[in-house]
Amino acid sequence: MSDCIFCKIIAGEIPSQKVYEDEDVYAFHDIHPFARVHFMIIPRLHIASLADATPEHRELLGKIMLLAPKLAKEQGLDSGFKTLVNTGKGGGQEVFHLHVHVFGGGPAAK
Repeated sequence: MSDCIFCKIIAGEIPSQKVYEDEDVYAFHDIHPFARVHFMIIPRLHIASLADATPEHRELLGKIMLLAPKLAKEQGLDSGFKTLVNTGKGGGQEVFHLHVHVFGGGPAAK
């Protein structure tokens, strides 16, 4: 989608602090972290929200969830981490491109 900020990040039109990328997903640090480590994993395929995911997205969603602990460990979250998926306006979603927040390690530095 041409007006989606996350699609623009994937396309390299907007800079990001990349954590990981492959043919299916892209991960990058949140620009407004609420933890010492806070990054997001997003599918390259534009899916507006988790509520818009269908059975055809099963493998992609599984890949994202299995990637979360691997990347969390690589980012220094050895003792654990949290994941968060805001879904829809009522669920606090602000960017309408499915994304999984991965965070931990204590509060973000001010």
